Amino acid sequence: MMWPTLLLGLLVASVAGWIVTVYFQTQRIRRLERSHEEIQVEETLVFDFLHGLGEAFRETIRSQELHRLIVEGATRVLDAHGGALYITDRTGGKLTPAFISKGCPPLIDIPPNILQQAAANPIALESFLRLHTVAPGEGLIGRVWQTGQSVCLNEFSDVPELAKLRSSAFGSGSIMAAALRYGNQDLGVLALANGPKGAPFSQGEFVVFKSIAEQSAFALYNAIIYSMANEKKRLDHDLEIARDIQRILLPSEAPAINGFQISGINVPARQVSGDYFDYIQVDAERLGVAIADVSGKGVPASLIMAICRSVLRAEAARNPSPADVLRKVNRQLYPDIKEDMFISMAYLILDHQRNGITLARAGHDAPLLYKRASQTVTPVKSPGMVVGIDSGSVFDRLTVDFAVPLEHDDCLVLYTDGVTETLNPEGDEFGLDRTMQSVRASANDGAQAIVKKIIGDVRDFTGSAPQNDDITLIAIRKT
Repeated sequence: MMWPTLLLGLLVASVAGWIVTVYFQTQRIRRLERSHEEIQVEETLVFDFLHGLGEAFRETIRSQELHRLIVEGATRVLDAHGGALYITDRTGGKLTPAFISKGCPPLIDIPPNILQQAAANPIALESFLRLHTVAPGEGLIGRVWQTGQSVCLNEFSDVPELAKLRSSAFGSGSIMAAALRYGNQDLGVLALANGPKGAPFSQGEFVVFKSIAEQSAFALYNAIIYSMANEKKRLDHDLEIARDIQRILLPSEAPAINGFQISGINVPARQVSGDYFDYIQVDAERLGVAIADVSGKGVPASLIMAICRSVLRAEAARNPSPADVLRKVNRQLYPDIKEDMFISMAYLILDHQRNGITLARAGHDAPLLYKRASQTVTPVKSPGMVVGIDSGSVFDRLTVDFAVPLEHDDCLVLYTDGVTETLNPEGDEFGLDRTMQSVRASANDGAQAIVKKIIGDVRDFTGSAPQNDDITLIAIRKT
């Protein structure tokens, strides 16, 4: 009887052991299944977060919308109570709150008076958080930004500004924060927080959070690039409009006047030019010819040029004295020109009845006079000072009418320093001598040939070097 009982006991024990083993294995399988489901859910949430960031750049996204997407996406993936995004301001010296989700515990030091107000009116705390900027090293957010080190905190002994809030309604129980950096760009700080009653963040969640921060930094960097590209596109469009307007302001062709042949050209170094030239009908017998160069380049110079054109045209009508015209132009422009700007000008009047030219020069490069009889080229150095640096007492005294006698086939060439100061790849200037040689080589072929020759010689000289200044040329030939 002993053996059957023993065998029965062993059988029962084996069955019980098998049942226990099956039970624990079943429990383990269920835990693994739940863990797998949780991982799948987490992967889906992370994928949705990354997909949302990618979709955001299919169209131009507003920065506020991207900030919200980052914070709410990170909060959803890690099941946090709230989150906040601080971004670097334009100076790079402070962090500004870009988006703080509802339910996010304060992550910065809150003054006692704000806490007292917030107890009765939560909007007081929200307003403070939205407006408060963070300096490098200031509190947890400032230190993370300064050091670039990500943190996961479940106790706040080293964060006194948050430790004092822990027992209050505004306290945090667990915080993760990461500096957002891409390349050499410090973009800001992303932080997530749980309240005191929430579960502390795990190390696994911290790993996921740091990955989210990396992707968020990349998204913010891309947003900056997109914004800069769109801004450049808008600026290019505006500059193209400005160029079209300026093209209208500059003469498209030279007018016909008995006894003279005229040709002029403007070649801007940028989309708009600070150079100016013009033909102005003074009266039935006289034609005014102007050339000017505003200091600087680009839009500011082009705006001053447009103002100069309007004033000059208004003062030139029926005034036979170029010097008197320039004096009046200087008086009108002087109050409105900045101290670091000025205009060099030359203005002359062609009189076909008297077969001559009267010139006044306001600090502009001396025109080049070609004499057919001697085949020589010499600068016409009449006195004068630039427009815009003197109210009139000195300018009026220096600016005088200067007669330039011309005989048949003589030429007068006006130019801006974009011709003489243009550089070749070795850094050498084209210079006045080369300009005079170009005039001498082409003067017998007429005004248009002079302009074409100088432009061609300048381009051959510069080769692949970019044009560094506006170029304007006017050639006048006595016929």
